[in-house]
Amino acid sequence: MKLEKKTAEGMENIMLRYVKAMGISFSHNSRRIFQAWDEASGVADHTIKRYFKDGTLTITLDSSVLRSVLFLQTEALVAKINQILDADDLFIKDDPRLHKVEKLVLK
Repeated sequence: MKLEKKTAEGMENIMLRYVKAMGISFSHNSRRIFQAWDEASGVADHTIKRYFKDGTLTITLDSSVLRSVLFLQTEALVAKINQILDADDLFIKDDPRLHKVEKLVLK
């Protein structure tokens, strides 16, 4: 019996292949987008709901004052979220059903 030598593969690659094979890349990527929102905005503690569909990230906040402040920064926040996703090795960039954030709606 001859054993075949295989090269080591990083856990990131294995996980991404698994997520794609199981068909759960949409929910995986949505979670990565929500984490990018938390990091970019710094208001995870004030975020009540997160929803992402067709390029629109909808965020519900618990403070109208905070919402007003962030509303003035929506373009910068979208750019920062997408920058975080570009640098994220776990974000599946080739999923045709899920793309980056194009619009931010604050409620």
